[in-house]
Amino acid sequence: MRQGRVTLILRICALVAGLVATVMLPPWSLLFAWLAPLPDSVDKEVQHALEHGFDGIIVYVEQGGQPPSVYSAGWHDREARIPAKGDALFKIASINKLYLAVAAVKLVEQSRLSLDVTLSEYFPRWAGRIPYADKITVRHLIQHRSGLANFTDTPGYWQDPPANSDDALALIFDQPASFAPGQTYGYSNTNYLLIGALIEHTTGQPYQRFIDKAILGPLALYNTFHALDEVDISRVMGGYYVGLDENLKTTDYGSMLATAADVGRFIRALNDGSVFSGQEQAIYDDVYVYEHTGLIPGYQSIARYHPDIDAVVVQFINTTDFSDYTHWALSERVYSRIIEILRRQQALQKQDE
Repeated sequence: MRQGRVTLILRICALVAGLVATVMLPPWSLLFAWLAPLPDSVDKEVQHALEHGFDGIIVYVEQGGQPPSVYSAGWHDREARIPAKGDALFKIASINKLYLAVAAVKLVEQSRLSLDVTLSEYFPRWAGRIPYADKITVRHLIQHRSGLANFTDTPGYWQDPPANSDDALALIFDQPASFAPGQTYGYSNTNYLLIGALIEHTTGQPYQRFIDKAILGPLALYNTFHALDEVDISRVMGGYYVGLDENLKTTDYGSMLATAADVGRFIRALNDGSVFSGQEQAIYDDVYVYEHTGLIPGYQSIARYHPDIDAVVVQFINTTDFSDYTHWALSERVYSRIIEILRRQQALQKQDE
């Protein structure tokens, strides 16, 4: 009995020590990323990022109306030893929510879609399969306040992704809600799966075609695509998951693809308002954000505008690991260091003036 008690105590102590170590002693790679001296150029930081175990990186910087710069390092294709290409196509994952939100707002401004009409009014056939369908509004979906289960959280989803959006939506049928609509915030990819369905219901065409006509065409974003089968696969940057030898660039997760430059031009247009007309920007201000990140196996991305330095910075990294947050934290740290470099450069330039 005493020996069992001692064993239990030792196990509890080990557990506590492990928890303390996790909180107090972050991975050495993260500590190194935080403490490493800041280089004097974005290019040096991009090269330095490879020391964190990333296979490849692309960074786009457009600041103050000056010609943009694109930096790259590492591998476009690790197996073929092809160096990273600044103009490569990349799976932008959840950054696509910005395009869908803008498209929905354009339909709202045209009075073809209403922010406050419920899901069951648009899709009566789903009333018995989606919880709170009679209370979830378009606004709830755009703002991630529907409470709907996230279809990508389905066990085994990333190993065997659904063939189409109908199969993806079926994954959450009859699943309980996380909370009542409007009660709180809960990020769910299901929300934007339904936004796409609403755009198609309203326009009578695939939502991708509406985005082409309403956003991509007017902004001349000719290197933005909706699916793998639309592109030359050799243009797609390889995607790698830690511990797997497989190149994930041919695995279809339903992601949009774009160059860093195209994403950067879209982010600039979103933030300066040139993607909008009429009252669209006022509507958008009330419902969604002006920046986004993306994460799927093999691909992580960040796209933001920084008003204090008038800079759009887009970062693509083609290595991921979902077992912990280290790779994502390292990606965010590289990005934040790039912003620090740009701020420092701007400050020095102002001193010289």
